Amino acid sequence: MTEDRSRPPLSREAFVDWLKREGQSRYHDSHRYHVLMHDGKLTKLQLQQWVLNRYYYQTRIPIKDAIILSKSEDPAFRRLWIRRIRDHDGDAPGEGGLELWLRLADGVGLDREEVRSFRSVLPGVRFACDAYVELVRERSLLEAVASSLTESFAPDLMSKRVLAWEQHYPWVSRETLEYFRSRVPRARRDSEEAMNLVVRQATTYELQARCVAALIRKTEILWQLLDCVYAAYIEPGWGLLGGRA
Repeated sequence: MTEDRSRPPLSREAFVDWLKREGQSRYHDSHRYHVLMHDGKLTKLQLQQWVLNRYYYQTRIPIKDAIILSKSEDPAFRRLWIRRIRDHDGDAPGEGGLELWLRLADGVGLDREEVRSFRSVLPGVRFACDAYVELVRERSLLEAVASSLTESFAPDLMSKRVLAWEQHYPWVSRETLEYFRSRVPRARRDSEEAMNLVVRQATTYELQARCVAALIRKTEILWQLLDCVYAAYIEPGWGLLGGRA
């Protein structure tokens, strides 16, 4: 993305529109793995492997949020952001979003200790998820927060997913879908907080452009994760760059 330091900053409305336009057009809700999932066309194995591999990404979220916390000198910001870690890790064993994901793994017939071990996680998935942690570590606090704005598009995806799983995968109990349901209000709250912070602190066009670039990079990481699982479990004859392996 070419930056023009001489340009004045966009208005709040124009900047928010830029972020949402780029994020929405690149979000992974339209990835073919998700399309097949929501159309009820995944086999049990394909659904299981998405759950197993995605868990590695879930475990990176509180790690990247801890890095974001470490970048801030503002106690008010840290008090706000630390809630995200609690949301995933819980305040006690058996609580939090990671535990809910493991219950999802139980519900699709996976062994939760195998899921927790990461032994079966695809190398490409590890690479993509670790790249998100590195993105947050290497960029500024503002850019790291901007990268989290993919959550702006999560509530609709989570709601769609619950309906699709209940319709197409009735062998998965309703109770095990609680992670998706719980993320709808939390993602909406978190994304609104992050958007307000980004808009308030991106006071130049250069900073605005950097925030958009960070968001785009995050969408690419999410897309790559699904590309890896698709290549391995749906179209194993194809390499990740579109050619025959």
